[in-house]
Amino acid sequence: MAAKFAVKSLDHLVLTVRSIPETVAFYTTHLGMRHEVFSSPANPAVQRNALIFGSQKINLHQSGKEFEPKAQNVKPGSADLCFLTDENVEKVLQAFQDAKIEVLEGAKIVDRTGAVGKIRSVYVRDPDGNLIEISNYA
Repeated sequence: MAAKFAVKSLDHLVLTVRSIPETVAFYTTHLGMRHEVFSSPANPAVQRNALIFGSQKINLHQSGKEFEPKAQNVKPGSADLCFLTDENVEKVLQAFQDAKIEVLEGAKIVDRTGAVGKIRSVYVRDPDGNLIEISNYA
């Protein structure tokens, strides 16, 4: 049976984290994202945190204080995310090395296959242990 509709893009995803301040610091300092605090439409008194990049965002849930509804099995450090950059990946690798952030996969750039073609990637972990891949098209 064919789908009755098709999705066109990703608007946001949610990361459950141990520390919102540590997560915000990592993603803003090392990945150039912007931190935003916003109010919940259901309850304007409730403040939420998000990381903005391009036309997407990552909403942050504090572990043990998640907003409803939430994923069935939330756990910090269980995500595997790939972000695209227009920057040369050699520069990305050097930036992580300069910041003393451990680079995985032999501390080098690796070739992978992305959603629309070949990519060159650098892998690190965020403060929760999520796998973070920074890539550009080869």
